[in-house]
Amino acid sequence: MADVEGQQGGAVVRTEGLTKDYGPVLALDALDLEIGPGVTGLVGANGAGKSTLLKILLGLVPSTRGRATVLGHDIATEGPSIRAAVGYLPEHDCLPPDVSASDFVVHMAMMSGLPRVAARERAAEVLRHVGLAEERYRPMGGYSTGMKQKAKLAQALAHDPRLVLLDEPTNGLDPAAREEMLGLVQRIGHDFGIAVIVTSHLLGELERVSDHVVVLDGGHLLRASRTDEFLDATGVLLVEVHGDDATARMARALAAAGVASTPRGAMLTVEAAAATTSGESATGPSPSGVPEIHDLIRDTASDLGIGLVRLQVDHRRIEDVFNDQGAVS
Repeated sequence: MADVEGQQGGAVVRTEGLTKDYGPVLALDALDLEIGPGVTGLVGANGAGKSTLLKILLGLVPSTRGRATVLGHDIATEGPSIRAAVGYLPEHDCLPPDVSASDFVVHMAMMSGLPRVAARERAAEVLRHVGLAEERYRPMGGYSTGMKQKAKLAQALAHDPRLVLLDEPTNGLDPAAREEMLGLVQRIGHDFGIAVIVTSHLLGELERVSDHVVVLDGGHLLRASRTDEFLDATGVLLVEVHGDDATARMARALAAAGVASTPRGAMLTVEAAAATTSGESATGPSPSGVPEIHDLIRDTASDLGIGLVRLQVDHRRIEDVFNDQGAVS
């Protein structure tokens, strides 16, 4: 069983052989998974099975085979208990346009069992946390896409859940709104102490906010591990220099020193066989007798009179998991 359990407690989600067969489409295929506290990114292309998994975990869609538990509750027999302890932000637009965010979140909190006074207090609190304090009395039909996503996030938090499932929360957002939403996701997991499972088909954005990553493709589990284990060193250095024709001059000088480089946008990539894996400079010759590559690059830039802006180890990305498997991300 793939294990992405956190270090601060037991698993919040466990699946064993979880399968969802729609006939022509096998949405989930014998999924064995264990997810712990913190922020877990559930990533994959559209149709990978992400939304199906969330709906099965909530007890909204029955599985075909296998079993799963959420916060210790069996999805087959304890759906109401799961939904009482879990917040859910659906991918689709589901907000009543003629209702204010305040009234909507109060209603959802009361549906979860909070008394009216407590529900109003809780609604005001979560709307402030997501950034809708000033707009909470406006009908949601006039909201921007970013504001609607915040309202959906607020209702997911209204009943003080132990776990929130966020299905594509950045969908349709512009870059600024996407950054704000990702910041909220990180706060929920790290500051509020609520376990988060967040889906996205934009693989890169979850690298920055997730403690763990689960990669699905076509209903199959490709990999599940801590995020930092995905982002291991590639054996390549990224070199960025500044100055007139600096990149081309640097490439020619490195080639003359017997070091091949490859352009990558405004930067160069250099094989780091003689470099330390941490990216920190080392002194003295490498075991092969070749001057340490970091020192060579630094001295070359100095000799050319150009500025060395960046010299760092390149890292793998989540997309590389798909490339390794021959899948389309």
